[in-house]
Amino acid sequence: MKTLDIRTMMVMVSVLTLLFSGLLVLAGLHAGNIRGMRQWALASLCISLSMGLAYTQQTPPGNGWVVLCGATLVAVGMGLQLNGIKAFKEERFNWRLSSVLIGLVFVQSFWFSIIDPDVQARAIVNSLAFAVMNALCARALLVRAESPLRTAYWFTGAAFAVQTVMFLIRTAMVLSVPAGTYGIYAHLAINPVSFFIVSITQLCLTFGFVLMLNYRLATDLHKLASHDALTGALNRRSLETEAACLETRYLRTGDTLAVMLLDVDHFKSINDAYGHPVGDVVLQKLTVVIQDAVRSGDRFARYGGEEFCLLLPSTTEEQALVMAERLRRAYAAMTMEVGGNILRSTVSIGIADSTGAGLAFPALVAAADQAMYRAKQDGRNRVVRYSELAD
Repeated sequence: MKTLDIRTMMVMVSVLTLLFSGLLVLAGLHAGNIRGMRQWALASLCISLSMGLAYTQQTPPGNGWVVLCGATLVAVGMGLQLNGIKAFKEERFNWRLSSVLIGLVFVQSFWFSIIDPDVQARAIVNSLAFAVMNALCARALLVRAESPLRTAYWFTGAAFAVQTVMFLIRTAMVLSVPAGTYGIYAHLAINPVSFFIVSITQLCLTFGFVLMLNYRLATDLHKLASHDALTGALNRRSLETEAACLETRYLRTGDTLAVMLLDVDHFKSINDAYGHPVGDVVLQKLTVVIQDAVRSGDRFARYGGEEFCLLLPSTTEEQALVMAERLRRAYAAMTMEVGGNILRSTVSIGIADSTGAGLAFPALVAAADQAMYRAKQDGRNRVVRYSELAD
């Protein structure tokens, strides 16, 4: 490792991170709704510039102001990486700890580069600060996540973890050398090894960030294809696919499947009186009520116009009735302010289960639709079971 040329690796790292910055800028043009891209691009630019500045420092202690600038750029770049990860995960970012670490790097680099030049002390403190920043990035990514995104998170987090370990080892080795003998280009094994590891991990971080972006785009595209754009509920095709899977399973297990069909009462009158934008708000408010009422295994979709369909696994009519009544009362009690006017709305609900209508999803929906039609006939704002019609 001592034969590796540190200057060549610095150039390589600088070029790689600069290319990565440009790659993220281009990717951001086509994925503007994904947060974190700008921070990652700026982070790569800062690290690239810092490597370029370090290349100019041929002998210790070097130009103090250039060293100060380079170390601060690395710290800012790492802070931006953490900020970008938090933004990508749509989590709140607290700049306090990052600001403290960036300030520490700046102050001690200023002291040990300008006031009292000491390359060894500066390297020790900076390595510790960089280790902490990388550890924070690793911690933010090495978490539980949905299956496709988890691979990208853990891969990128592992790269940050490797850099954390490398900076800690570098700190220990710089501490072990005699005072006044350390320098970036000194003939010590830790220098080429650390820059070699940085080169490799920067490639891994590049790949990991792009992988995270790719999985997020794929997830967003799948969501667009399977969900209703207005309410965020599943669309009809996705619900039918879920129902087909449950039908196959319940034919084998003999479990009960229930369907609940909801229709907003007098929805056409709402549109005529207040306009379609208000009608859209009514559907969105109903969606919120449904989301609060359903269980983790339930599925619901916007089935058409103002109709919603709920698929309730392992549920009988009686159990679905309890949920339906709770949902109906919650929505009826909701008030919506429209242009200074208070608007109230109600729903009519029909319920059927596989005991009375069979497991075939079209038959279950048809039975629930008949029950819902009876609820409309009987005065609306009520729940009717399919078994009541049979009686």
